[in-house]
Amino acid sequence: MEPRKHFVLVHGSSHGAWCWYKVKPVLERAGHRVTALDLAASGINLKNFREIRALIDYSEPLIKFLESLKPEDEKVILVGHSMGGMNIALAAEKFPEKISAAVFVAALMPDTSHRPSYVLEKFFETSKEEFEDAEFAFDEEGGNKVSSILFGPKGLSSKLYHLSPIEDLTLAMTLTRMAPVLFKDSSDIANRYSEQRYGSVGRVYVVSKQDKLFLESFQRWMIQNYPVRQVVEINGADHMVMVSAPHQLCCALLDIACNYG
Repeated sequence: MEPRKHFVLVHGSSHGAWCWYKVKPVLERAGHRVTALDLAASGINLKNFREIRALIDYSEPLIKFLESLKPEDEKVILVGHSMGGMNIALAAEKFPEKISAAVFVAALMPDTSHRPSYVLEKFFETSKEEFEDAEFAFDEEGGNKVSSILFGPKGLSSKLYHLSPIEDLTLAMTLTRMAPVLFKDSSDIANRYSEQRYGSVGRVYVVSKQDKLFLESFQRWMIQNYPVRQVVEINGADHMVMVSAPHQLCCALLDIACNYG
């Protein structure tokens, strides 16, 4: 019997731990420990998005959780979705010894050659016009960089949940919150993540082939920009892979658990 692994699930922008509700019990029934976290100003976390100034602030619940892991030699499989890829990359830079694998599920994936926000900037260069009825806030200096976003009903329906059950779209319309979009990199991390720390963690990318928010071409570009140890493809899923294709995603995560220990 495979030893029990510990999955830590990190949601994407505007969402919360609630979006993993189909995945968490399946992994637990398979005998694994699962922690789904609310990032700062997300889910039921009480912080306001205006309090979030840098990625380290947004990632505070994840960082504190990893700091508190007992025993100290315990390793986790970090799973980040969408914007959550930024959070798990930061965590891998800070705690590479605590992470057996970092799994990017249709997620932003920083590299070690550019500043961490590079992939986020590349996405917004071409995609901001596609957010339809999203509500944006901009940086305080009057610039044109987005500082926060809230997806509207049309954007949720057409870009994130177009292949998901209507019940999940309805849930998202009820629970999503204004979320920070962080171009400012963490003050306690160098301008680039290091190969010795972040780069030493085994990375897996899960491609959602029908994603209309992070198009497959953009996901492939990130993989080419910073190659991973394994690529998993999921057909028939939208951006919200965990609700549109939960069985396929769980199978992929269970396979990853067997391969990375």
